[in-house]
Amino acid sequence: MFDLGQLERAHGVVGAAMPPTPAHRWPLLSGRLGADVVVKHENHTPTGAFKVRGGLVYLERLKRERPGTAGIISATTGNHGQSLAFAASRYGVPATIYVPHGNSVEKNRAMRGFGAKLVEHGADFQIAREEAGRRASQDGLEMVPSFHPDLVLGVATYALELFRKASDLDILYVPIGQGSGISGCIMARDLLGLKTEIVGVQSTEAPSYVLSFAAGTVVTTESSNTRADGMATRVPDADALAIIRKGASRIVQVTDGEIAAAIRTYWTDTHNLAEGAGAAPLAAALQEKAKIRGKRVGLVLSGGNIDFDLFNRWVAGEAVASDRVMV
Repeated sequence: MFDLGQLERAHGVVGAAMPPTPAHRWPLLSGRLGADVVVKHENHTPTGAFKVRGGLVYLERLKRERPGTAGIISATTGNHGQSLAFAASRYGVPATIYVPHGNSVEKNRAMRGFGAKLVEHGADFQIAREEAGRRASQDGLEMVPSFHPDLVLGVATYALELFRKASDLDILYVPIGQGSGISGCIMARDLLGLKTEIVGVQSTEAPSYVLSFAAGTVVTTESSNTRADGMATRVPDADALAIIRKGASRIVQVTDGEIAAAIRTYWTDTHNLAEGAGAAPLAAALQEKAKIRGKRVGLVLSGGNIDFDLFNRWVAGEAVASDRVMV
């Protein structure tokens, strides 16, 4: 898809807007997992999540090739939309973002804060995405999908940073939403000629990529009821699936309860706040603790954008319930 020179150039585009994010070794996490653990902190970007990198690369190309564009439009549950809103504002391009009804209040506020016009439509992401596509045709706007080569190239820059700091990782756990993050990790690993095993992570409540990975073709689901909204995908992207099936060893499924426990673990062991998708790789590593003992393990903390109310109901609430059961 791309060569190393193009990835380096994309890293320059991203670097003009933000510094590299840290990749830290946390002794408490390493002790808990019995492995040498490195966390890539994409929760430390200007939007609080990794997708800002893809938005910057996409908008830079769009502005360079089509400077007279009327604007962009897309659909999101939050981080993709924040990425596009941030990048569009930087490049002076109007942005319209569709979200489903009941979407994260705080992510909606952030998108508006970055300058996007926000429209609520439909019961879930898929319905919002379909409506955004119709509006793009009607209004002459550039429809930005959730998976696109420019987005993959952009988010691959975090993997480039990580692999250049920790080139000897045995295994890297990556969450899967629409697939750009894990595809970017596969791209960077392969361009650098590394042997790191890449493992995807999905919710048990939104297993579309798990089913598709096993079937070898796109399999859709009727619902995506996980509280980890960054992984709430019903319809996988065919191009992403092809990359994942070729470059990832497997996909691990984690429950919402395991994700909540991982969010608490990130807080107690590193004092970093993770959103559901961001904590999912740690949840998978904890599930596979026996398998990874003694290995060098990378965890992508892909974002930290979790609503305070959701945190209280899901993460803190489950902790309190657990304490009561123990008593």
